[in-house]
Amino acid sequence: MHDHTHHHSAPYAGGDGPHDHVFLGAHHDRNARRTWIVIAITATMMVVEIAAGTIFGSMALVADGWHMSTHAAALLITALAYRYARRHAHNPRFTFGTGKLGDLAGFGSAVVLGVVALLIGWESLLRLASPVEIDFTQAIAVAVIGLLVNLGSAALLHEGHDHDHHGHGHGHGHGHGHAHDNNLRAAYLHVLADALTSILAIVALLAGKAYGWVWLDPMIGIVGALVIARWSWGLLQDAGRVLVDYVPEEDDLPNEIRGVLEDDDTRITDLHVWQLGPGHHGAIVALHTDTPNAPASYRARLSHLHTLSHVTIEVEQRQVPSRAAS
Repeated sequence: MHDHTHHHSAPYAGGDGPHDHVFLGAHHDRNARRTWIVIAITATMMVVEIAAGTIFGSMALVADGWHMSTHAAALLITALAYRYARRHAHNPRFTFGTGKLGDLAGFGSAVVLGVVALLIGWESLLRLASPVEIDFTQAIAVAVIGLLVNLGSAALLHEGHDHDHHGHGHGHGHGHGHAHDNNLRAAYLHVLADALTSILAIVALLAGKAYGWVWLDPMIGIVGALVIARWSWGLLQDAGRVLVDYVPEEDDLPNEIRGVLEDDDTRITDLHVWQLGPGHHGAIVALHTDTPNAPASYRARLSHLHTLSHVTIEVEQRQVPSRAAS
């Protein structure tokens, strides 16, 4: 067994002294506030729809109201995840902070979104088999109000969602520069799914009223269900990848670390890169070299990679063979 020299380093966040492990997204608190506003709007609209549906005897309205309640529940998952992540950001039992809680919540929300798609699809198939009498004028009025509410909510969430996608390039626009907040994306997709179902309902109802095409309403319902299922699947994949520390192919960070640290003298023998939270990555790097330097010098070389928030470096000196090296 050779006696290797190991140098373990602290992350740059706090130099070589104590450091925090807060890896929340850059707009965490603003996104949390906006989510609560959208919950209030959605919950109010939900109560109005269920009440109006009961008073006017419209099953479609009551159904849409309960449909909104599933989205309100999903939005609540988003908001509570933000709150929990903030509250426990300094809890040492979360070894790498609470940055991934948003991805866990996003994954849960995506499951709810998938269930909503199934329910809409199933209900549409039932209506295709046995058409239901529709009070067109009333249903159109409420669908329009619902659409306006959802578009307002989507606008509130989209600004943050869009910003989180593009706001973290830090001058090197690679895949890892994007701070995907899957928690906010989940909330945004739920509101968007509601808006989509409202738009499709309006189209179907207008055509149904004009031409008596009762079958169009459930047909469009099936199309809507497929679109929502597609969104759900995309979100499940993206959030799931973060949860299992999968590094997507478009993420250049591992190659960039190799490019910066490897040369004729130095080889990386072990490299782990993973996401800690939106816009934050961690890395463990083991180096093999003839002329070892202090870990701080290797850290300094990586300092331009701004999404690299937590780095551990281990340096091993290569053993010189007993005979003269050629």
